Amino acid sequence: MSKNEFLYELRQRLSGLPPEGIEERLAFYSEIIDDRMEDGLSEEDAVASIGSVDDVVGNITSEIPLSKLVSDKVKSKRSLKAWEVVCLVISFPLWGSLMIAAFAVVLSLYIAFWAVIASLFIANLAIAITAIACIPLAIVNIVFGNIALGVFAIGGCFIGVAVSLVVFVICRLITKGLFWLTDKLFQGIKSIFI
Repeated sequence: MSKNEFLYELRQRLSGLPPEGIEERLAFYSEIIDDRMEDGLSEEDAVASIGSVDDVVGNITSEIPLSKLVSDKVKSKRSLKAWEVVCLVISFPLWGSLMIAAFAVVLSLYIAFWAVIASLFIANLAIAITAIACIPLAIVNIVFGNIALGVFAIGGCFIGVAVSLVVFVICRLITKGLFWLTDKLFQGIKSIFI
């Protein structure tokens, strides 16, 4: 892809941003391409080294605060008429309570997911502590001649440590997935406004 094609496609994909922001970013990426061409790369290689347009758009949108995108998009093109304002005020108990309820449901689901993950980590910690606590029990039983119970305690220790490690890996994967899902959710919300 040539520099002009890359910049044209980037301009098209960023069309929802404020015009000064688009020009600033286009100039930035144009300069990067020019610098890499001065370093000896061909035009196509310089463009390819930046990454795909999707990656660049993702980076740009992740840098822009959601509040700025919303404020730029929500600005009214015209002023509201008196009857529109009256209708909004009168109907606020209905639409306001529905918006608050929807926000509360989404927030409570998000908090519930994190509570489940936190409880899994706490349960995993309890398993690990129990497994480690089996070591003195095994030693005491072996020393006082109860070898069968001591070996059983050592086996329980190994099983507890193994279960703890497996649960920890699973909890980490779930946590990473939830962070990834949260990032995608915010990117999706931002893409609505771009």
